[in-house]
Amino acid sequence: MAREFTRQSLYELVWSKPITHVAKEFALSDVAVHKICRKHGIPTPPLGWWTKMQAGKPVKQTPLPSAPANSADRIVITTLDLSKEGGSLADARQQARIRASSQDSSVSRSFPIIDRTITALRQADVAYNGLSTVSGPSLISCEVSKAALDRLKLFLSRLAAAAEVQGFQLKDGERGVQFAGDGETIHLRVTETVKRVKHELTAQEQKLQDARDAKVEREAKRRTWNLDYSSRPFFAEWDYICTGQLSLEMETAHIEGRQGPRSTFRDAKIQRLDKMAEDISVALAVLAVAKRDARERRDQAECIRLEEKRRREQPLRAKHIAQRRREGLDSVLVDLANLDRLRRMLAGLKDIKKDGASTRVSEFLSRAQIELNVREEALSASGLHRRFEETRLFGDDDDHGFKSPLWY
Repeated sequence: MAREFTRQSLYELVWSKPITHVAKEFALSDVAVHKICRKHGIPTPPLGWWTKMQAGKPVKQTPLPSAPANSADRIVITTLDLSKEGGSLADARQQARIRASSQDSSVSRSFPIIDRTITALRQADVAYNGLSTVSGPSLISCEVSKAALDRLKLFLSRLAAAAEVQGFQLKDGERGVQFAGDGETIHLRVTETVKRVKHELTAQEQKLQDARDAKVEREAKRRTWNLDYSSRPFFAEWDYICTGQLSLEMETAHIEGRQGPRSTFRDAKIQRLDKMAEDISVALAVLAVAKRDARERRDQAECIRLEEKRRREQPLRAKHIAQRRREGLDSVLVDLANLDRLRRMLAGLKDIKKDGASTRVSEFLSRAQIELNVREEALSASGLHRRFEETRLFGDDDDHGFKSPLWY
C-alpha cells in the first residue's frame, strides 16, 4: 500500500522523529529516506541534531524551502514489502520505491495500446459468464465485463504511467502486449471475478414449470402418459454474477528454494487496483530483476551441469578418439601395402610391355599405372592432409561422431 504526502507533511514527519524511525515505518533504509527528501528538496536534521536536542542543547530547524522546479505536488512512498528479500531484489525494491515517490498516479494519460484494448473489449462478444475476452497481438490480455471497462481503462492508464517512471513501456510481443524495460519483458493479464450461484427460476420460468407440472399431473390421473418430452422446458442450472472486482496477474519469476516476488494484485474492500499503481510498478521493477537473476542462475547451473557432463564423458571421448585414430592408421597401412604390391606388380610386368602385348594387356598396364599415380598422390603429404580433413582425424575434431551414453 502507498502513503501520500505533501512536501510540508513529509517535512514535518522527518523533523518529528529520527530518520531511522521514519525509515522503519516504510520498511526502507535511512539512506533511501534521505534520497527521497533530497529528490523533493526537503531538508533533514543534520548528524547529531537529535542527540543535541535530547541533551537540552540549542538546535535550529532548517526551514522548508520552495519546491524545486517541475516537482510533483504529492509524494508517494510505497510500503509494500511482502517478502524477506536480500541482495539484488532488496536493492531493486528500494530504488524502485524511491523512483515511485515522485509519481502522481491520480492523473491518467492516454495510451494507444490501452485504447485499442478497450475498443476491442467493447466490440467483443459476451460469454456465458458475462465476460468479454481479448488477447493476442497489440492487445492486453483481459477478461472483464462491459460494465468494468471504464474502470479498467483508468487502472491500466495509471499503471502504464507508473511503470514508465520505473523505465517500463507497454509493447507488443509474441504473446500479446507486455511490459518491456531493464532488458526484460513481463507479461500481464487482467481478469474480473465472477460468482457462480444456483439459478433461481424467474416468474416467467416458474409459470412454464407450473404448467408443465400440471400437465404431468393430468396425464397421470388419466393414465395416458401421452407427454411430449421435447416440449419440456429447460432452465439454466447456474447464474453468473460479474462482481466488478479486478485482478492483475503478472509473469511470475521462479526463485529456487523460496517464493518469488509478488506478481498478483486484486481489488480488496478498501484498496482498489486503480489506487495501487505505484505499488504495482515497484513490484514490476522487482519482478524484472528477479527474472534476470533466475535466468542467470539457470544459465550458471546449466554451465556447471555441462562441465560436469564433459568431465564424466572425457574417458569415453578419449577412447572414441583413440579408436578412430587407430582405424585411420590401419587404413593408411593397408593402402601403403596395396601401393607397394601395385609397384611390384608393374615392375614384374615391365618386360611384357617391352616385348609387346595385346591391346587388352596394354590397356590393363595403362590403367594400373594411372592407379599407381593416384595412390601415390593420395599417400603424399598433401593427399594425407586432405584425407584426414575429410575424415576429421588427427586434429581438434577427432571426436567427430562421438555419441555420449550419458543422458544427464
